[in-house]
Amino acid sequence: MWFLTQKKKRKKMVSNTIDLLQDELPVNQETLLISGDVKTGLVLVDIVNGFCTVGAGNMAPRFPDKQISEMVDESARLARAFCERKWPVYAFMDSHDPNVPEHPYPPHCFAGTDEAKLVPALQWLENESNVTLRRKDCIDGFLGSIEKDGSNVFTDWVKNNQIKAILVVGICTDICVLDFVCSTLSTRNRRLLAPLEDVIVYSRGCATYDIPVHVARTAEDVIAHPQNLMHHIGLYIAQGRGAKVVSEVSFDAKEL
Repeated sequence: MWFLTQKKKRKKMVSNTIDLLQDELPVNQETLLISGDVKTGLVLVDIVNGFCTVGAGNMAPRFPDKQISEMVDESARLARAFCERKWPVYAFMDSHDPNVPEHPYPPHCFAGTDEAKLVPALQWLENESNVTLRRKDCIDGFLGSIEKDGSNVFTDWVKNNQIKAILVVGICTDICVLDFVCSTLSTRNRRLLAPLEDVIVYSRGCATYDIPVHVARTAEDVIAHPQNLMHHIGLYIAQGRGAKVVSEVSFDAKEL
């Protein structure tokens, strides 16, 4: 009984904190209707087993997670819609060399393992002609798209498809998604990503992991990472850097 009471208190405290954050650090979310009038590309960030499938690895959720499940569902819905229309999709897949650690995170998503594969709901993307898959070995997918000759696969994808807007979904809102969004915005601002104009982050299509404060206090070398708070902060920073944040995404019916 004591444990349940404490859990309810913590949940209420987090909820109150998010309400306070929304008042002090508001994220202004719009709705998005996608049509063929503006060439739009979908970017999927690290929706792999190692981050999303329960029990799949060190960075995967240990228990079913509502925020992550919704992110996967929404990402799969959008991917289907884009592929039905043969619109461009770019999918990042975290994939690491076991001998090159990614501090401060524990070993995860080793190349060639199930952890580094797309989640079951998205594995069909590997057979779609309009999809570009990019295995990356760093947090920032923009940097992870750089080839040895200095070219950038993501930049080429934008230019070759004449993309004016990208819709970004994936995990983690405040880490891999945010880093990619910030790098893309900086590159756009330098006029190196023409014709790209808008970077759009779909809040329900993004998620992050959860390490409550009370858990971090009892574990060694673990930093607290409350899920809902960090999700909000990730969206707020992305918005502050110039991204548009949306809470709903739909498609113009005439496009089918």
